[in-house]
Amino acid sequence: MDRPVVAVSKGANRYDTVRKVLELIYDDIAESIKGKRKILIKPNFVSDSIQLAATHVDAVKAILDTITPLTTGEVLIGEGSYGDTFKGFRNFGYLKLRSEYGVELIDLNSDEYVEVSIFDGKFREFPIRISKTVYESDYRISAAVMKTHDFVIATLSIKNMAVGSIIKPFKSRIHQGYPAINLNIYKIAKFIPIHLAVVDAFKAMEGDGPVWGSEVSMGVALAGLDPVAVDSVAAYIMGFDPMNIGYIYYCHKFGLGNANIENIKIIGENIETVKRRFKPHRSIDKQLNWRIPQELLSQLDLDP
Repeated sequence: MDRPVVAVSKGANRYDTVRKVLELIYDDIAESIKGKRKILIKPNFVSDSIQLAATHVDAVKAILDTITPLTTGEVLIGEGSYGDTFKGFRNFGYLKLRSEYGVELIDLNSDEYVEVSIFDGKFREFPIRISKTVYESDYRISAAVMKTHDFVIATLSIKNMAVGSIIKPFKSRIHQGYPAINLNIYKIAKFIPIHLAVVDAFKAMEGDGPVWGSEVSMGVALAGLDPVAVDSVAAYIMGFDPMNIGYIYYCHKFGLGNANIENIKIIGENIETVKRRFKPHRSIDKQLNWRIPQELLSQLDLDP
């Protein structure tokens, strides 16, 4: 079995850094996007006003400049912010992308929906609503930001797509305690898999993320077709063991991708030279209590 490829780049400005990391896997992207009719770029607007907490428009421009020559499909930019999505589009400079690239901007919170089953704190199933646009897109690109998190240690490409695709007011219902939320992210990730994962770490966040943390100037970007591998390398660069992050562990265990650093082909920058130990969220000790006894895990329905 071929090892997944994760590209890592370092640069002096965000656009060039993201563009460079995508060029490193250009042939893989070209092959994977061929024939796709509906392409979704999913940024992260956990905040509609704090730029450090949100995907920078320059990262999205680099993605658009890479993929638009490769496809004749419809390209959408969709997000479901915890705040006001279109306020985020305005504040972060996304509105001009409509005229510059001919893309449509979509507030996923106002979208039609499909239902997915997740767990409550006692591992009883209940339904939540996922954006129909995300579900129906046949090529999903997660444009994430490297940040620490207050519930799942780190938020990267997988969590960006999974949680941001939940329609309000169901978004908050994924928070059912540390064990359940990690399983829930896995279940949603299986339902709406990512085809291209991009993690912008030009300016990352440590400490009390995903909104109120401190800036870390990394000058780095990561990308790959296996989001589990991309997030694992990103977590490693942050100083975390990927297998200690519950949703990454489950995505690896149940076959959504590869989280074993030794089995990932890393190209571009040497990750040991860009690695930096991030200060975790103050609740890190509680967050680490996500593991579920194997006997209980084996009894749960893990299909979305």
